[in-house]
Amino acid sequence: MLSDPNNLTVTPPPAEPAPGSFAADQALGGVSDRDATRQARAQSVGQRPGTLTVREGSLPPRLFLISYDDTFFQETEYTSYDELLDFFRAHPELRHWIDVRGYNDLALMERLMQDFNLHPLQMEDVLGDYQRAKVELFDDNRLFLVSRMTDFTPLLEIDDDQLSIFTGPNYVISFQDDYDDCLDSVRSRIRSGFSKIKQKPVLYLAYALTDVVLDHYYPTMAAIGDYIETLEERIFNGRSDRRVLNRILHIKKDIVRFRRLVYPEREKIAEILRMHDEVIPEDIKLYFKDCYDHAIQAMDLAESYRESVSSLVDLYLSDQSNRMNEVMKVLTIISSIFIPLSFVVGLYGMNFQREAPDGTINHLNMPELYEPWGYPALLALLALIVTGQLIYFYRKGWLTNGR
Repeated sequence: MLSDPNNLTVTPPPAEPAPGSFAADQALGGVSDRDATRQARAQSVGQRPGTLTVREGSLPPRLFLISYDDTFFQETEYTSYDELLDFFRAHPELRHWIDVRGYNDLALMERLMQDFNLHPLQMEDVLGDYQRAKVELFDDNRLFLVSRMTDFTPLLEIDDDQLSIFTGPNYVISFQDDYDDCLDSVRSRIRSGFSKIKQKPVLYLAYALTDVVLDHYYPTMAAIGDYIETLEERIFNGRSDRRVLNRILHIKKDIVRFRRLVYPEREKIAEILRMHDEVIPEDIKLYFKDCYDHAIQAMDLAESYRESVSSLVDLYLSDQSNRMNEVMKVLTIISSIFIPLSFVVGLYGMNFQREAPDGTINHLNMPELYEPWGYPALLALLALIVTGQLIYFYRKGWLTNGR
């Protein structure tokens, strides 16, 4: 339970499975997040621009309102949009964060669009839930920002969700198609009594939301880095197989995908920094410059990990080649040992008769075949040949890993 200065209480929402997770896929009948995105794109083909379409499998919306100023704080989850709107309109002196989680109510989305004068094309981008990071400017200096929230799931893949933000004179509206997100740190800062968010305009809240999304890129990249090191250790320890190669290729695709998410984020923040001071005051731009640095660092990490994965593929192929060379070396040594033995045995396997049909004796046709110690002498010769070869191979280093 959360309390505020006016003794209002807020019950934390129940935990819901994250989109893209195994539990969520089961809840949606096995439909993955990427499949749902493809279906949403297929549904929008040929539609009139600005037509709002709710993606199949979207969660029912939950409405949260955080209202605050220097001395006041209230956080409430509303079951009725009308109650939320009444409180919002009754307190224009406060700053408000309207947090909408879930899209599966087209009528509610249309009412939000009308009540806050949101453009249909932008609402279409919100409900599409597959937009790249970007920023758009309204005629009245309001902003529409899109960010991609990322996470490295237990299924060892990158899961990303869209965060859409609208700014107004005294409010910020955020949309996302998930009940769980990475924004709890911002909520905690607002709840505290010494937060800059409560002292600065709502544009600072938009910055804080963008900044925390960027900050969560680093745990994602750290998890990817740890996973790359794990794969590298498996290769070095000689435990690599076809599954390791499949995982390397899979994580390589995820890193390329992550880079496609980070690059537009950097361009978005660069565009914000180029905006006129009437839109983004200079004191707020200072904070967005820090976001820009974070985006650059995330890009550098993505490039570094992409090179690491590429070298990991080369390392895997080199390890497999070394294994093949070891096998070929063993087979070659075995063949080299048996070549002279086969020669000797083949030599004595020739059927040259010592006694001719007329009874005469040919003394040149293997006279040792009739010697009493011929067979033991031949076995001793073969053993001597093998021993000599093994000693030679050992001195050359062919029986060990080094030379």
